[in-house]
Amino acid sequence: MHITPFAVEQWMNEFETRCRYNLAETCVASLTVAELLDLAGARATLMDELLPLKMTYGAIEGSERLRSAIAALYDSQRPGNVLVTHGAIGANALVYQALVGPGDRVVSVVPTYQQHTSIPESLGAQVARLELRAEDGYLPDPAELRRLATPGTRLIAFTNPNNPTGSLMERPLLEELLAVADRVGAYVLSDEVYRGTNQQGEEATPSVADLYARGISTGSMSKAFSLAGLRLGWICGPAEVLRAAEVHRDYNTISVGVIDDLLASIALEHAGAILERSRRLVRGNLAVLDRWMQGEASLRYVKPRAGTVALLHYAQPIDARAFCTRLLEETGVLFTPGSAFGLERCVRIGYANHAPVIAAGLAEVSRFLAALA
Repeated sequence: MHITPFAVEQWMNEFETRCRYNLAETCVASLTVAELLDLAGARATLMDELLPLKMTYGAIEGSERLRSAIAALYDSQRPGNVLVTHGAIGANALVYQALVGPGDRVVSVVPTYQQHTSIPESLGAQVARLELRAEDGYLPDPAELRRLATPGTRLIAFTNPNNPTGSLMERPLLEELLAVADRVGAYVLSDEVYRGTNQQGEEATPSVADLYARGISTGSMSKAFSLAGLRLGWICGPAEVLRAAEVHRDYNTISVGVIDDLLASIALEHAGAILERSRRLVRGNLAVLDRWMQGEASLRYVKPRAGTVALLHYAQPIDARAFCTRLLEETGVLFTPGSAFGLERCVRIGYANHAPVIAAGLAEVSRFLAALA
């Protein structure tokens, strides 16, 4: 099977360990195990849970405890609607393998995480792209979706909050898009790894899994929950989708690690405390980024409404990869080039690292932009 190389991951593999200021990181600043246990109030009890664990495969679908904690993140889901996976990257891949085949039509809202175009294409699907525009706040036009979602469309896919723009589809717009999907009988895959990091309010945006009978939500411990080292994610959705995904999962996962399962359970049983920390970080850091942007005349952006990333458009006549490579070499600051998302004259910034890293990195970028000018 041929598949297009994963541009973002190849960029990060090549450069992530060579930077001083990682402004390409998309996870909210990672928690240490000690910080997790302090947030959960579990320092005194962890060893009582950890030491008796047998180092076997554990529960194949994910433990009942973990799937219950994941289901509690949604309004109307139960453990039976949850399948634990190797990260959200594994969850998304399994959904496509379970639902999409040669000749199927998939509509993907772009720019997006490359899985949502390259995997269905590799499976022989016809992928139609619904292009987001800055002038629309990087929100999809329901009329354009109606045009692209022709009868027989198998799947409609998007990231919400959006990666790489930080736009957020709230309930009224989601319901418009889901009505289009329902009209043609399509499944909807919503990659919701940044869910819960809204810039306003304390409630997470409604999930597609709660709003639509054929809605599928994928999530993970990596982005909003700051625990990428667990390599643990999930699919939440209709039972028939999970059963189909399990067939493929048996060939590439079997189960997640029992220690990962335990730590994820502890974390999600205290999801409120972790998400409160995440919102505090992303809101404080976005305020810093926004003030900085106001002082940089050669840059423009649509201010994010959720998530950890934004697209910064620059005026200089240099392609995105060259811009980012030169920036890294001269300042130690790492951005992700827009070309990794099929875009030029822009970069993706991740602004959820620790605040001193953001401030120091932006200062270096200012010096770099002044030198370019």
